Amino acid sequence: MYLKPLEAARMSIETMMRKFPAVDLPPRDRFHYHQGVFLSGVYENYLLTGNEDWFEYMRAWCDSHIGADGSISGFDSSQLDDVQPGILLYPLLKRTGDSRYKTALDTLTDTVMRFPKNQEGGLWHKERYPQQMWLDGLYMAGPIVAEYAKTFDRPEYFDFVAGQALMMGNKTRDESTGLMYHAWDHDRVQEWADPVTGRSPEFWGRSMGWVGVAILNDLDFFPADHPKRRELEKETTDLLCALLPYQGADGRWYQVTNRPDDERNWPENSCTCLYAAAICKSVRLGLMDGSCLEKARKAYEGVIRSLKQDGKDLLIGDVCIGTGVGDLEHYLNRPTSVNDLHGVGAFLIMCAECARAGI
Repeated sequence: MYLKPLEAARMSIETMMRKFPAVDLPPRDRFHYHQGVFLSGVYENYLLTGNEDWFEYMRAWCDSHIGADGSISGFDSSQLDDVQPGILLYPLLKRTGDSRYKTALDTLTDTVMRFPKNQEGGLWHKERYPQQMWLDGLYMAGPIVAEYAKTFDRPEYFDFVAGQALMMGNKTRDESTGLMYHAWDHDRVQEWADPVTGRSPEFWGRSMGWVGVAILNDLDFFPADHPKRRELEKETTDLLCALLPYQGADGRWYQVTNRPDDERNWPENSCTCLYAAAICKSVRLGLMDGSCLEKARKAYEGVIRSLKQDGKDLLIGDVCIGTGVGDLEHYLNRPTSVNDLHGVGAFLIMCAECARAGI
C-alpha cells in the first residue's frame, strides 16, 4: 500500500471521526494533550485542504470544554500535559473573535508562567514530579506561550520560551552523540537520575520528536531578530542531524533511538513521524540542506508500509503508549497501541509537512 500524504491524512482523519464523536475523544472529559496533538494534526491538514468538516470537528471538541465564561472543564492545572490543547484556541479566536477563547488562553498561559520551577528557573513537568524537567514539556508548554507572545504583544514571553528550550538542551544533551536524554532531575534524587549529571539513562524516541516539532513551532512566532533565535535553530538542527545516523533500514527510527541493533527494540511510528515532520519543516525554513528530505521520504514510506487497513479504516500501529521516565527495560517493555491519539496526531503532522515538502 502506498498513499500520498494528504490522502493518507484524509483516510486517518475520517477513520477517527467515524470512531469518535468529537466530544468522546479519549480520555473523555479531559482537556489533555492526547486530543491536542491529534487535533493539531487535523488542523494542519485542514490548512492544506480547506476541509471545513475537519475544522468543525476540532471546534466541537474545544467547545465541549470551553464554557460561556471561558472556563475550561477537565483541565488539570498541575501538569503541563493539560496546557497543550490551548494551541487549538488561537484559530478559533481568530475566526470567531469570541472572547471566551481569549479568557481560556489567558488561564492556560498564566498556568505555565506560574508553574513550579526548579532553582534554575526550569519548569517542572508535573507538580507531582518535583524538580524534574522532561523533553515532552517543551511541546506541552512552549508553542502556546510563543503564540501568546506574538498574538497579544508579550515579548518577554519569547525570552521565557527560549530560556526553557535552551536550558533543556543544556541539561539533557549527550556530548558524544548529540542526542537528548528523556529527562533531567535538578536534585539528582530520582531512581533513574545519574548522581552526577541528573540525567535519565536512555534516549526515548518520541520525547526527542516533541523537541524538534516544539521548537520549530515556537519559531513560527519568534521575531526574526530575537537574540536567541539562532540558538534555538541550532539546537533543533543539531538534534535532527544527530538523529539521522540512527534511522533503521526500513526508514523508521526505534523506540530507544540509539539501540537499533538490540533485538528487543522495535521501530516506533510516532517518533519516526515527528522526526520526519521536523526534518521537512527545517528544510522548508532553510535550516537544513534539501538533501535531508530523502531521509524524511524514507521515513514516510516506512511508516506507510507499516500501516494496515480494515475496510475504510486506516490503522496506525507500532506506537508506544504514554510513558514515564525509566531505564532501558522500562522503554523496551512498553505496550504498543493502534490508532492511539498521539500516534495518529504525530502521523497527521508528518503528512502535512511531507505534503508541503512535495513528498
